[in-house]
Amino acid sequence: MLAASAGVALAAALSRFSHRAQGAEDPLRTRPIPHGGEQLPVVGIGTAIIFDFENDAAKYAERRQVIQALVAGGGSLIDTAHSYGRAEDRVGDLVADLGVRDRLFLATKFSYNAERAAATASMQASLRRLKTKRVDLMQAWNVGDANYDFGLLREWKRQGLCRYVGMTTSSARQYDAIAKVLAREKPDFFQVNYSLGDREAENALLPAARDAGAAVLVNLPFGRNSLFRKAGSRPLPAFAAEFGARTWAQFFLKFILSHPAVTAVIPGTDKPEYMLDNLQAGRGPLPDAAMRKRIVQFWDSLS
Repeated sequence: MLAASAGVALAAALSRFSHRAQGAEDPLRTRPIPHGGEQLPVVGIGTAIIFDFENDAAKYAERRQVIQALVAGGGSLIDTAHSYGRAEDRVGDLVADLGVRDRLFLATKFSYNAERAAATASMQASLRRLKTKRVDLMQAWNVGDANYDFGLLREWKRQGLCRYVGMTTSSARQYDAIAKVLAREKPDFFQVNYSLGDREAENALLPAARDAGAAVLVNLPFGRNSLFRKAGSRPLPAFAAEFGARTWAQFFLKFILSHPAVTAVIPGTDKPEYMLDNLQAGRGPLPDAAMRKRIVQFWDSLS
């Protein structure tokens, strides 16, 4: 019954968004991964908190719809981590249930400061939980050591356990250290927190990632929902129509995606209609440099 009702709800959501979303005829944008040129859809999903559950049929059915909506809308990127509770387990279950592994780009993480044996055990556990022989991207999580070495990650890549290697941060306290690692190690991917309300990554990290040839994934694109709280019940500014934003989510995501260093965004969501809304940010026009300045001026003027 849950599966049937989930299917009906998803079909309704797809129908509801398809007739009202701008640029619905446009394909979801992709951008090349600099190390190799593979095209990656620009909107994916993060799984922290939202996918951390067990023995909850209602949540399972709803998250199943979210992944269905992601794939149906042209997306492929799912980002998770061993440290996200049961998120890897649920992603593995859902992907196997839907039979869409070959249509997904699966990314996960391990603790960067774990000893070699513990890191290897973490990698093996991630593969078991995700029910796959290899992940597309393995990332060192929240790197805070300027001397961090990618040796083990590159071993895993040579062994075929992952296709790409990278690292993440979600804290400005780590920026100085991780900038040094970026310049030295030149990873395939770099993940960083960046939003309209938290633009510090623009100063050094985004340019450094671009110089290093790293694909950039953006976490916390809604600033842990602080952007929605600030927007409140305000209508979108009229100029949002110039780059095709119909909702605040699209407004925030299109701003991020208009940065030339950014490859993809990974907002978390637990509802298929939100997933479809997020995907629309990857269709149609994006703000140019002048519009980006206008967006910042408008946002900073809000109280």
